[in-house]
Amino acid sequence: MRILVTGACGVVGTEVAERLAVEAAGRTGPDIVRTARRAGTTGTTALGSGPVPWNIGAEPAPDPLTGRPWDVIVHTAASTRWTMSRQEATDANIRTLRAVLALAGPDTHVVHVSTAYVGGVRAPEDLRGEEFEGYRNGYEWSKSVCEEIVATDHRGPATVVRPPLVLGRRGDGRIGRFSGPYSLFPALVSGLAAVVVGDPDGYAEISPVDEVAEVIAGAALGAPPASPLTEVIAAGQDSMRLADLVRITCDTLNAFRAEHGVDPIAQPPTVSTDSWNRFFLPLAAQWLSPVQQEAVKLLAMFQSYTSMSEPFEPTRKVADPGGVMAASVLHWARSKPRQALGRTVPWTLIDAA
Repeated sequence: MRILVTGACGVVGTEVAERLAVEAAGRTGPDIVRTARRAGTTGTTALGSGPVPWNIGAEPAPDPLTGRPWDVIVHTAASTRWTMSRQEATDANIRTLRAVLALAGPDTHVVHVSTAYVGGVRAPEDLRGEEFEGYRNGYEWSKSVCEEIVATDHRGPATVVRPPLVLGRRGDGRIGRFSGPYSLFPALVSGLAAVVVGDPDGYAEISPVDEVAEVIAGAALGAPPASPLTEVIAAGQDSMRLADLVRITCDTLNAFRAEHGVDPIAQPPTVSTDSWNRFFLPLAAQWLSPVQQEAVKLLAMFQSYTSMSEPFEPTRKVADPGGVMAASVLHWARSKPRQALGRTVPWTLIDAA
């Protein structure tokens, strides 16, 4: 069995490649080849040699990847930036998928990593105009288009895996890179996250990266589905609420700070999205410093992801998401002690006149 893993140095791709290597170690036949955008990246000992460099969509597939179709293609490569324009999202995600599918044959099992936010409920205030056709941003929109392409252009078996916000491993919180939701932690410590915008009772779906990788690797090494399959990884009705997410994060940070003799941070108040957008945001734009305004914009991207009116319907259930959250926060704090033990600076107003 020949398995191609794209984006093998990304947050999910790294975990998937390692999981596949472990799962395939006791089997005869699996040949796992990884790709990454840049040369010079190396894998762990279990993975052997480094990935094949390929800037997907911007250059032809290198010779080691061509010649005959793959048995399985696991496509994790993607840009997850929420700030992409439509064209940037097209180039980063849609064009790359088409290039990868060119390596697939009619019997290739394509395991495509999407996002749970292609589905679910989106509130009107979450949307960003007609450019993204009812989705929050270019990332979601492009992933929706990609799912359509897999369904219509690939004639072989296909599995779409939809994870929510991805955090560290369940046991120790480890993750390949701190990105996305991890920007909340230093903002809480520094005081830039002076308020949390959203519904305290809204759902905040997360999943540990190792369980996302488990679903993807299981699909890759298992029997191809007879018909297209979609796996949704989520806690569903057992999901954390926004208030839980903030409380667990602050409690974990404060326990770490107490161990080091540092004063605790205060848990910020929650402001409804409507109140924030109608009253506080205009004032913030007028009176906050440029750094604080950038923090406001960054954190605003999370508000619709951490206070959903309805949770996802999982096919793969995430148990104890609060425990995952705490492990992830603690791992970040131990990895970034200067930030985690930093001094909180309250918001100050400036005269914009």
